[in-house]
Amino acid sequence: MAQKNVVIVGAGVAGLTTALLLSKDPKYKIVVTAKHMPGGYDIEYASPWAGANYMPVSYTGTDSAEWDKNTWGPLEELARNHPDAGIHFQECRILNRAKDSQSATAAWFAKLLSPNPWFETSCPSSTRFPRVSLALKLITEFPSYATSPGVHPLDKVHVVVNCTGLMASKIGGVEDKAVVPARGQIVVVRNDAGRMLSISGTDDGDDEACYVMTRAAGGGTILGGCYQKGNWDGNVDPTLAIRIMKRAVKLCPELTDGKGIEHLDIVRRGVGLRPVREGGTRIEKERIGGVTVVHNYGAGGAGYQNSL
Repeated sequence: MAQKNVVIVGAGVAGLTTALLLSKDPKYKIVVTAKHMPGGYDIEYASPWAGANYMPVSYTGTDSAEWDKNTWGPLEELARNHPDAGIHFQECRILNRAKDSQSATAAWFAKLLSPNPWFETSCPSSTRFPRVSLALKLITEFPSYATSPGVHPLDKVHVVVNCTGLMASKIGGVEDKAVVPARGQIVVVRNDAGRMLSISGTDDGDDEACYVMTRAAGGGTILGGCYQKGNWDGNVDPTLAIRIMKRAVKLCPELTDGKGIEHLDIVRRGVGLRPVREGGTRIEKERIGGVTVVHNYGAGGAGYQNSL
C-alpha cells in the first residue's frame, strides 16, 4: 500500500481533529505544522479561548447542520464511555427575552429555541450537550509529528490540509479576504457554575453577549463575552471585562453564592479572534504548485461542534 504524506497546517481544533482522524488510517503519514500549538495562548489561536461547547444552532438543510450531526455521535460516545477524554455532558439553559427579538444573539439562537429544532431527532436530550477540552495529548499521542512552522520531515508532500483559521486571510497562495475576525473577550474563573447558561441579549450593546460555560476536566469556567466583527484588537478591554463579570454573576448567582464580582476567582482575562468566513466554512480541494490542497477553515465560533 503506497503511503501518502500529509501536512496539516494549523493546530486548532480543525487541524487536530483532521490529524486524529487521518492517523487512524496507516496509509497516511502525518505532520502537523503550526505557528501556535496547544499550551500556548495568542489572539490568532482561537481554540484555547473557546468555551468548547456543542450547541447546535445551525439551520436545517445547511452544511453546518450536517457537520453538527456528524460530530454529535463521536462526542456522545466519548462523553459516555471515555471520561478521560475531557468531554462531559452538561445542562444547557438558554434564557430568551422578548425585547431581544432583533438582537444578533437571538438570531444566533433562533434554531436552538425553535419549537421543533432539527437536532431533536439526533440528540436524545435537547437540554444536555457535550463539552470538550482541547488536550495537548491530541498532539503528543499521534503516530505522527508536530513541528515548528516551515519545518517538516517528509521527503515528498502529497496532500496539504489548510486549517489555518483566521490566517487564511493572509497566508500566501490563499489570502482569502472573505475571512474576518470576530473578536471575543472572556474572563476565565475557577468558580463552578454547574451548567451552561446564556441569554438572548444584553443591555450593553448588540455586539456584547452573556454566557457562562464550565469547561470539562478542570478547565475553569468561561465568562463571556462579545462578538465584534472586523475587530483585530488583541488587548483586553478592562471595562468590558467588568461588564462581562457583572452580567455573568447576575445571570448565574451560584458562581459567587449571590455575592459580587469581587468573589470571582479569576484565572485570566483574554481575547481571541474567531475565524469567521463570509459565505461559510470553506471545505474545498484545489491544486496549488502541483500539490493537492484541501481547505478547512472559516468555522467562526462553531469550530468544535463542526469538527467532524
